[in-house]
Amino acid sequence: MRAIEDLPDLDPLNFDLTKVVADLDAIRKVNPHRHDFEMLTAVVYVDTAKHVVVGYKDVKETDFWVKGHMPGFPLMPGVLMLEAAAQLSGYYTVAEGFVKDALMGLGGIDGAKFKRMVRPGDRLVIIGRGLKLDRRLTRFFLQGYVGSEFVFQATVTGVPLKAAS
Repeated sequence: MRAIEDLPDLDPLNFDLTKVVADLDAIRKVNPHRHDFEMLTAVVYVDTAKHVVVGYKDVKETDFWVKGHMPGFPLMPGVLMLEAAAQLSGYYTVAEGFVKDALMGLGGIDGAKFKRMVRPGDRLVIIGRGLKLDRRLTRFFLQGYVGSEFVFQATVTGVPLKAAS
């Protein structure tokens, strides 16, 4: 598998982050996460031919984890970066109709690597490429960036969950 960073058309600087495809209200129509667990601010690019999706999370001083992780030097927890990646891949899977009448649950994370800190005031841009899209299972390779700086990568497996009645 080639890393996204090896594909020049997926350079994080090649995307116009001002051209919002889905704002928070549109994301809420697809993803069930609310309040402190909304890890996406916007989706800015969708390519259904290549199964590429790009979104971002604006990290704020008011995010729930800031005062406790770590006091005086807040760092976005890696697990929340992975949650943002999972929410982005889940958004694509449901919005593009690969799964109907279900929401996406996290089935697994493989090969997670972290290289840079994410702090309040940063915009965490996440680029995902669908590797497998099926009604029973999805796999996305995702990478996160702040500006042009590589932050993390992981392969996220999603599984459909029947929505609660």
